[in-house]
Amino acid sequence: MNIDLSDELLSSLRRIIRAVDIHSKSLLKKYGLTGPQLIVLSELERSKELSISAISKKVSLSQATVTTIINRLEQQGLLSRERNSLDKRRVNVRFSDKGEAILQKKPSLLQLDFVKKFNKLEEWEQYLLLSSVSKIASMMDAENINAEPVLTSEEKI
Repeated sequence: MNIDLSDELLSSLRRIIRAVDIHSKSLLKKYGLTGPQLIVLSELERSKELSISAISKKVSLSQATVTTIINRLEQQGLLSRERNSLDKRRVNVRFSDKGEAILQKKPSLLQLDFVKKFNKLEEWEQYLLLSSVSKIASMMDAENINAEPVLTSEEKI
């Protein structure tokens, strides 16, 4: 491979990483939320009330990570935990009024913007991108890292 091409590819990868970083910092500055916190809040918005285990599965994060996120969101007063009335061992998470107010402002997830633009591409372009990025993930030994999309089909506008 031409060195210039590999440099261009690496530069593009760095720009992607930088765009994610800038978006994350913008979310934190404007809303006081991190990307993962916003993803968890968005999932709760769809489901209204979930267990930590269910949230973990839906957003493809470990239960420990989700518990940490829930702790921080609870400290900010954005949600609350309640024991399940039928099974006291289960704890459900739900929005507080403050949490609902934050989502009324509806900060944008970077991935939602990406999906909208991706869906406007021709089908062959979508497959070309998928193939190329999958190959890059493989080349970076990242093919076994769990990073399922957290968008549901109805969000794929």
